[in-house]
Amino acid sequence: MELVYVALPVALLVGGAALAAFIWAARDDQFEDLDTPPKRAIFDDMEVNDGAACVTHVENNCKNKGKTLDTR
Repeated sequence: MELVYVALPVALLVGGAALAAFIWAARDDQFEDLDTPPKRAIFDDMEVNDGAACVTHVENNCKNKGKTLDTR
């Protein structure tokens, strides 16, 4: 029975910390762009800017010049 007096507060603290971390991440816009990071992992030789990709050794400072990562 004494274990409940220790385990319950610890479980509530861990759950509260997880909830606080989630709320902090949501308010800090961590979940806004869910498409670009997976594409960066696959196309590591391309620079990704605002949902578009440019080959870094071909074009420098490109931004949305028609080369997208849509592979459908």
